Amino acid sequence: MSGTSAGEAHKPVILAVDDDPQVLRAVRRDLRSVYADRYRILGASSAGEALKVLDTLDERGHDPALFLVDQRMPGMTGVEFLLEAVSRFPDARRVLLTAYAETDAAITAINRVRLDYYLMKPWDPPTERLFPVLDDLLSDWIAAYRPAYQGIRVAGHLVSARTHAVRDFLTRNGQSFQFLNAATDPEARQLLDRHPGAELPLVAFPDGAVLAAPGPAEIAVRLGLSTTASRPHYDTVIVGAGPAGLAAAVYAASEGLSTLLLDAHSPGGQAGTSSLIENYLGFPAGLSGGDLTRRAVSQAGRFGAELLHPVEAVGLRRSGPAQIISLADGSEIGAETVLLATGVSYNRLGVPGAERFEGEGLYYGAATSESGSCISQHVFIVGGANSAGQAAVHFAKYAAKVTLLVRADALEAGMSQYLVDEIHRTPNIEVRLGTQVLSLDGDRRLERITLLNGRTGAETEEAASFVFTFIGARPRTGWLGDAVARDERGFVLTGPDLARSGGGPARWPLEREPYLLETSVPGVFAAGDARAHSIKRVASGVGEGAMAVALVHRFRAERGATGPDTRV
Repeated sequence: MSGTSAGEAHKPVILAVDDDPQVLRAVRRDLRSVYADRYRILGASSAGEALKVLDTLDERGHDPALFLVDQRMPGMTGVEFLLEAVSRFPDARRVLLTAYAETDAAITAINRVRLDYYLMKPWDPPTERLFPVLDDLLSDWIAAYRPAYQGIRVAGHLVSARTHAVRDFLTRNGQSFQFLNAATDPEARQLLDRHPGAELPLVAFPDGAVLAAPGPAEIAVRLGLSTTASRPHYDTVIVGAGPAGLAAAVYAASEGLSTLLLDAHSPGGQAGTSSLIENYLGFPAGLSGGDLTRRAVSQAGRFGAELLHPVEAVGLRRSGPAQIISLADGSEIGAETVLLATGVSYNRLGVPGAERFEGEGLYYGAATSESGSCISQHVFIVGGANSAGQAAVHFAKYAAKVTLLVRADALEAGMSQYLVDEIHRTPNIEVRLGTQVLSLDGDRRLERITLLNGRTGAETEEAASFVFTFIGARPRTGWLGDAVARDERGFVLTGPDLARSGGGPARWPLEREPYLLETSVPGVFAAGDARAHSIKRVASGVGEGAMAVALVHRFRAERGATGPDTRV
């Protein structure tokens, strides 16, 4: 069993036991011909050897689905082995191989070990005498099979800012996990009893390690995420791993540029939290933001791009011909060119109680990570753009009721028509137009929300445990300071927008005009939502990321750098 691959090891087991080598080879051959894609087929030439196999399965937490055992074996009969086996694995199905004269033994086995079936040797043809029997038994077994969870477990309070941060980080990094409610789950209580006094949430990993109230960096280390660059200087460094940054990484790395991609949180950006993107070219059934992110990260890595996260950029400056990016841990990375693709964050609710209940009933985005918490609940969604509409449709699959609070007088004012139509078709989604949030209130967690109807001026207070907001956006560019020109809202100015900005042209140091996506600093480009006047769509972000790489090639060519021709 030591040479078994990871994927094979997680399959349920069919164990054949027979002391006749020819019979054992024949039964394993027949079993593999039909069941090898779904089950691990193991064999043992004696009951003693089979018991050792059971010991190993037990140690590793693997599940036998069926025992196919010869009755007449030296030292221990098949019935005696099954008695031992079912005491350890009572749910496994049991089949006895017998000779014609061993009918009495089979009847005894039916009574003693609840034998499911007995087959007389030989079982030819197996398509008639073996496989139909096993198909029925395995179908019954798989219907009742509940495998023990072997992955990451998070024990914490259902509504908690710290627990939400951990769940959101794991979700956005594509890590499956099991949430254990510290107040009600017996398994959570067992974990807490083993770690008395530890801060929640507790994050337990399959290797036995447990982290108490960990931050993203601690979790990243346990997950083996890269947080340190492999070299001091790159042809291009991309800051931000949303659609624009990921697209740029794919194109840059595929065209031979040494490429480093940084993200302060998790790959995907705002798009990565979307439950379903239905209007992205080439995916008629839609795809989740998580799936899009996973595919893009894999594609960029295949071409040789490095991805570091969670790694926060805190400064940008020029040193001779190089751009220097300062990181939060005090280290620096040099680059010939830089692409700023830091994206945007949802605006905070500027109402009483918003700061107090953030992460404890009030969430910004985070639709997918909190889905399980909202089963049979009443969920409020604040916002009227596509992200809010996608969240409403997503939560409608879990919540008893979803109320979409829209400040505008019509959904069509800020939402794609396909989402408007889907919302109207979903019976448990209520839309309240001309409505805004006035305040949030509660004791230890969010319990109430006060709303204002802009049409009538009426204020209402309603019970609310879960509020998700998707209102406007602010660029993640504060760390840049004066390194590049930005507009009054913080969006990065590029190309023609530099000439139209007050004082912008004076900062441009070259005789040529800046390239379309080039910032006020030659060789520093911007793409995606953080760029002023960009179109806030996934497809346009991907397009700008690809275009930025073409401009990087043009910039390098004018400086005499060697490399591939400019292309998209």
